[in-house]
Amino acid sequence: MDAASAGARSVARAIDALRRGWPVRIDGVGGALTLLAIEGASPDALAAFAPAGMSGLLLSESRAATLKITNQLAAAAGGDSPVLIAPAPWIDFNVAVAVADPVHDLTTPMKGPFRAMALSGQAAGRAALRLARLAGLLPSFFVGPADASVEAQCAADDTAAYEDATRLTIASRARLPVEAAHESEIVAFRSPEDAREHVALIIGKRDGSVPLVRVHSECLTGDIFGSLKCDCGPQLHEAMARMAHGQWGILLYLRQEGRGIGLINKLRAYALQDQGFDTVDANVRLGFAVDARDFAVAARMLALLGVDKVRLLTNNPDKVARLEATGIDVVERVPLIVETNPENEAYLATKRDRTGHQL
Repeated sequence: MDAASAGARSVARAIDALRRGWPVRIDGVGGALTLLAIEGASPDALAAFAPAGMSGLLLSESRAATLKITNQLAAAAGGDSPVLIAPAPWIDFNVAVAVADPVHDLTTPMKGPFRAMALSGQAAGRAALRLARLAGLLPSFFVGPADASVEAQCAADDTAAYEDATRLTIASRARLPVEAAHESEIVAFRSPEDAREHVALIIGKRDGSVPLVRVHSECLTGDIFGSLKCDCGPQLHEAMARMAHGQWGILLYLRQEGRGIGLINKLRAYALQDQGFDTVDANVRLGFAVDARDFAVAARMLALLGVDKVRLLTNNPDKVARLEATGIDVVERVPLIVETNPENEAYLATKRDRTGHQL
């Protein structure tokens, strides 16, 4: 087994441990961190993890800024740096849960005072925040003693190997007639360690023309249940119809729910939106970037299909730029216009005004 494979496997084990509420150790330049994800932990697990009765907390910079612990301007510039909160006798399990989950911020606004302290293990801290996102967990941790027993251990640098899109391969393909087009083929992709399986739907007969391509991130609520809070479902079906009525096209369906933060966290963002926060502020309050998707995955899928030029069906110029940065030639951006409804008008306005979407 090569070093990249070994490192990716160690990250996969760490992600699994975090999801199960087990402690992990992350080694990085500047120092290691022994961590227990606040989400999924319990008072008993915390007591076993930190027998002295006190534990520091590791948060993302954007979440720390929401709690007035760190500089808000610095957080706005990126927000993915780790912030270490000093242990205090009154920071018990319930306080930590309230710190981690912003859904109850308005009902329990008084938290603190907290004292941020220097974190020597910045690389390990950044890796921890990435692992939390990959695990679909809130990016908040208890920080334990260096000699705490752990269930998994990985190096901070190994997260790059785990997320390396070049490890993605074609796993299977088959003819798949769909409502929009009877002449369609589905192609499934996966990498050795990541449990997510991305798919491409090739619609129509491939010829020498540049295909119409839609890079569509998974949206269970919109694509399956017909949620009115977003425009994902209508965009998905309109994209397939446009491809069927054109020469040919490719729908890339990426398993990156909630702009990369996962289903559970997306539902938390929905709850925050019901409290008056827009989709951008909701993600930031949760401790995530505004858009955590990885479009290198889409580029790798296209490369495996032998496509290097696309007509991209999107309203998002940033998606064009990020796909072009991976080496894909976007020869045209094709707007994708669908009907709005009273439930998603504010959401679409936020995409236009705060994330630069255009028609």
